[in-house]
Amino acid sequence: MSDKSYPDHWQKPPFIANPLLRWGVWLGVAAYVVTTIYALPIDWERVSQGLTRASRIFGGAFPPSFARSGLLIDGFLESLKIAILATFGGVLLSIPIAFMAARNIAPKPIFLLGRAIIILARSFHPVIVAIIFVKAVGFGPLAGVLTLIVYSIGFVAKMLAERIEEIDFGQVEAMRAAGAPYLSMLFYAIFPQILPRQIGLSIYQLDSNLRASAMIGIVGAGGIGATLANAFGRYDYDFALAITIVIVGAILVSEAISGRIRKML
Repeated sequence: MSDKSYPDHWQKPPFIANPLLRWGVWLGVAAYVVTTIYALPIDWERVSQGLTRASRIFGGAFPPSFARSGLLIDGFLESLKIAILATFGGVLLSIPIAFMAARNIAPKPIFLLGRAIIILARSFHPVIVAIIFVKAVGFGPLAGVLTLIVYSIGFVAKMLAERIEEIDFGQVEAMRAAGAPYLSMLFYAIFPQILPRQIGLSIYQLDSNLRASAMIGIVGAGGIGATLANAFGRYDYDFALAITIVIVGAILVSEAISGRIRKML
């Protein structure tokens, strides 16, 4: 029998084995956070005043007022229309862009062009894109639809292009060997393999666009977000809370329905 003792339990090794280096990293992070907070131009007097204003806002928001339910319903229906139109247009444009951005089926110049379009669509937050379209086409739902089309392309085209790159290429090679034209190869060898992913992405993007439509409406791109911004501008905090409750409820219902449909697929 050996007198050597062994530990009676397993302990996960640390991410950084060297204790000096580990504590040095932690001290460096802490020093960076403290320095950054100190360097930021934060007006603490204004922050203290903001707490008073916040208490006044929350005090005026309760109880929520649904007296102008007609205005609320109109704003929500406009957001729903914006989300549906943007999802349809975004998904429709995302399909050819995804094929352009798939490395395994597109020539290199086309591949680079497709990836450039996706990168450009993903580079900016929807609020920034909404501000640009509001300046270009004016206030209203058209700016919201165009914004969410760009937003949809950035997500759906990227995910679909990655799915195309993961397909079983044997079917494509078989149709090429049989002399099938390019479009026939797309419809009969590639589309059946990516169709379940395409349906799932479309459902998810509709849910995401419904949430984003409330956000971009605050900058003038239509929908219930514009109604919320107007309520805050008139200091109708009780009506603003009612709008917020409707937005949260609609997103919860949309999330439940889309999750159920994705599970069925």
